Amino acid sequence: MEGCLTIQEVLNKYITGCMAKVQMTSGRLVGKAILAGMMIALGASASSVAAHTIPDVGLARLAAAVVFPVGLMMVILLGAELFTGDCLAAISVFDGKQKSKSIIKLLVVVIFGNFLGATLMAVMVYLSGQLDYTAGMLGAYTIKVAAGKVGLTFTKGVVSGILCNILVCAAVLMAMCAKDVTGKLMACFFVIMLFVTAGFEHCVANMYYITAGMLALDNPHYVELAMETYGFTAEQLAQLNMQNYFFTNLLPVTIGNILGGIIFLGAPLFYLHAANKTLYETIAENIKLSIDKEDGNDDFIYDNFPDGFGC
Repeated sequence: MEGCLTIQEVLNKYITGCMAKVQMTSGRLVGKAILAGMMIALGASASSVAAHTIPDVGLARLAAAVVFPVGLMMVILLGAELFTGDCLAAISVFDGKQKSKSIIKLLVVVIFGNFLGATLMAVMVYLSGQLDYTAGMLGAYTIKVAAGKVGLTFTKGVVSGILCNILVCAAVLMAMCAKDVTGKLMACFFVIMLFVTAGFEHCVANMYYITAGMLALDNPHYVELAMETYGFTAEQLAQLNMQNYFFTNLLPVTIGNILGGIIFLGAPLFYLHAANKTLYETIAENIKLSIDKEDGNDDFIYDNFPDGFGC
């Protein structure tokens, strides 16, 4: 294509780029991940401001969705590392270019850095007084959003996480297809707007939303408004705690995000742009190669991989 890269070219580029991610020092990787967590949190914070006075759920989500994508735009253009997008790095294992343990280490370091960045932004937003907007209604709305997230069932968290990261990873790849900044921004905007409007769950965004909600509980005025406006009881608000944050929301949503990025989008795209092999054969063969490399067996000569992946 003249105006953009093909998905096959983008997959090649992404797989090659995983080498730089894996070889990056832990300090730099954590730093880039912290920046990504901060950027997603800033998008989440502003999206709450946009939506908090709109009573209609659909319109409120749409208002939030118009603002939130700026976070991913900053991540992509400034070279930060976001866990959900980096789930695509698994295709470099399918391809035989990277070891499984290298990609797992990458994802663990990145999600840790994202957590630090998003949490830092939640604390700073709270201390900035932003939640006082509209006589404290933004604080009450922040509590409402967080309480809703820790009230999800495990199944809903996983499935919503899957749907979210299908779209986030699609946005990342589509942005890579574009050759200019305008194209990259447009690709990010519309796909991320779709996931936010649909209300799917993003683990890094939730690191901001739920932390900000728990912090807002320390303000009696926000709590009173949340009870009056949204009908919460003290018992319901008590469910907004660290245990439910990690085990009721973050765990299932993260599992879903991993499955969405790797199994529901990464693997199918990898398979659809490989030739003459079943998905199982292609992936299993290359995971075996990765394991062989980890065991010190580098004698495997890989000369028959499907065209298009530059092996």
